[in-house]
Amino acid sequence: MRKYFGTDGIRRIANTELTPELVYKVAKAGAYVLSKHTDHTPTILIGRDTRISGTLIESAMTAGFLSYGAKVKLLGVIPTPAVAYLTRKLKADASVVISASHNTFEFNGIKFFSNKGMKIPDTLEEEIEEVMESGKLEELTAKNEKIGVAEYCFDLMNEYIYFFRKHFDDTIEKHLKDDFVVGIDTANGATSVVAEKVFKDLGIHYRIINNTPDGININENCGSTHLDNLKKFVVENQLSLGIAYDGDGDRCLAIDEKGNEIDGDKLLAIISSSLRKKGKLNKDTIVATIMSNLGLNKYAENNGLKLVQTKVGDRYVLEEMLKEGYNLGGEQSGHVILLDYNPTGDGILTSLMLIQTILEENKTASELASMVKLYPQVLINAKVNADKKYDYEKDADIKKAIEDVEKEFAGNGRVVIRPSGTEPLVRVMIEGEEQEYITKRAKEIADLIEKKLK
Repeated sequence: MRKYFGTDGIRRIANTELTPELVYKVAKAGAYVLSKHTDHTPTILIGRDTRISGTLIESAMTAGFLSYGAKVKLLGVIPTPAVAYLTRKLKADASVVISASHNTFEFNGIKFFSNKGMKIPDTLEEEIEEVMESGKLEELTAKNEKIGVAEYCFDLMNEYIYFFRKHFDDTIEKHLKDDFVVGIDTANGATSVVAEKVFKDLGIHYRIINNTPDGININENCGSTHLDNLKKFVVENQLSLGIAYDGDGDRCLAIDEKGNEIDGDKLLAIISSSLRKKGKLNKDTIVATIMSNLGLNKYAENNGLKLVQTKVGDRYVLEEMLKEGYNLGGEQSGHVILLDYNPTGDGILTSLMLIQTILEENKTASELASMVKLYPQVLINAKVNADKKYDYEKDADIKKAIEDVEKEFAGNGRVVIRPSGTEPLVRVMIEGEEQEYITKRAKEIADLIEKKLK
């Protein structure tokens, strides 16, 4: 059981739980683990989002890296995928993003990336924790001329902007129409400056909202987790499309011209269709998680595509893609990984792939989104004894209840049971054609799990 790292790095309330002292230790241990096999002074990149605590955490992180003897390049406020891209581009030894993604401003977090620009696996996170707890940190102190040096490299953002121009400039210019206008919601987060520059450079007409971060308004009733304002903005201004990023810019959701949400499952379908037509969808396969909507399964089945599902978490999607040679994967929440471009979810990249497809197909966003019919879903949390949350698989009554519901669905619904990674909860998710029915059945199974595992 890991003490500090969760399903997506370390994420805690800044300066009380995620203290400068803890950050310093994590940085020093992380620098050692991620660069111990190199024969040179390691170079580590640091990027952050717009939270008020960002510079505090950045300072402590920098101190830890420099104390170990690493060179540090400070990128400033920059999206997570930009850090991943620059890590590979600059051949850095590792990188860190200081962000709590879609959480409210009082939280902050630490995500480590390897020299390949990928989130590090669980095993390396565990090794970092072992070093932190072993009393070994004092031995990892650089002395005299070995102490590290930091430099500000804010201009490296231009490399990320050029990356988009290189891949999309010609195609978008060829198909762009004067009446095509995109609404952009940057969640007052890490994409606040760069998104506007990208859209301007590509010549895409846009209207932008929630791009005035003040340190505490990140994700506040805006961005990919709060879509109502963007829906209203798109409809009232008769825009062609709405795009919403999350706080650190690795996620994207969209709104069609009628004000309807285009979630991660629909984005995967739209992008897979485009890639396949061009012969660029590896092995005709989409990788998603077990929480993806049944509608995506049906879309894949009806179009001769293969859908591979992993446990929840974009890192597990990426692992499967790398293992089997797939190049498109993602989550319902809007993490979409286009491995031919970047080894992590990239909100701006995803939005440009969607825009390119709309323009190339000469269809509206709603027409493209209609290729997937989403099934109603219900999610109920069953409160259980923390020590028993994995025991549902061993209980005969619980197993029978789940099997009975799945038999009734006859392929037009499903049950997914998932213990929480951090809380004493077992999550019961059911999909089917009728909302009232699936809600009733989910509650019955959740009640049974609570009764049996209390």
